Amino acid sequence: MRLTVLSGLLILGLLSVRSVNAASIYAGQSKAAAVCSQCHGIRTPSADAPFPPLAGRDDEYLKTALKQYRDKTRKSDIMNAIAGSLSDDDISNVAMYYARLKP
Repeated sequence: MRLTVLSGLLILGLLSVRSVNAASIYAGQSKAAAVCSQCHGIRTPSADAPFPPLAGRDDEYLKTALKQYRDKTRKSDIMNAIAGSLSDDDISNVAMYYARLKP
């Protein structure tokens, strides 16, 4: 009986973690579409844009870069302004979304 209850609780816990990650990816997709995709595109940069593609990049790299732009320790007038509007959750969600895309 205890084993069944414990197994059930473990399964519920694992399912809730997975749904949180899925929600974060969808939030990241929404934010990326609204904020990032005009310059960086989704899988490839917009036509004739000199901006690097973000699909498939390491999520820790993306988080660090966005936080540096937001905090203005990494300089770019455009990125400092755009990243300045992002919360820590936004940054994590966008980084998670782009990192999971295939370039």
